[in-house]
Amino acid sequence: MVKKIIGIKKQKESSEVMLARIKEDLKDRYTCYVLIACSPALGDGRMDVEMHFDGDEDLASMLVENAAQVFDVGESRRESQ
Repeated sequence: MVKKIIGIKKQKESSEVMLARIKEDLKDRYTCYVLIACSPALGDGRMDVEMHFDGDEDLASMLVENAAQVFDVGESRRESQ
């Protein structure tokens, strides 16, 4: 699996405009994508979490499941050290 981070420059555009730009860029380059983001934690620890995807729902689900496995393996390695 290749990890690629799409850079986001701080600009004077609204979150909605920035999200639309990112989604359009992803849609132009990929058959399917899943975008998960969260706001900074509030004082009580809560965060707003948003998920957007485009493409086949089954493929998006598979992407999320495979991503979870990558994080699970990383967590197992850290715990064993």
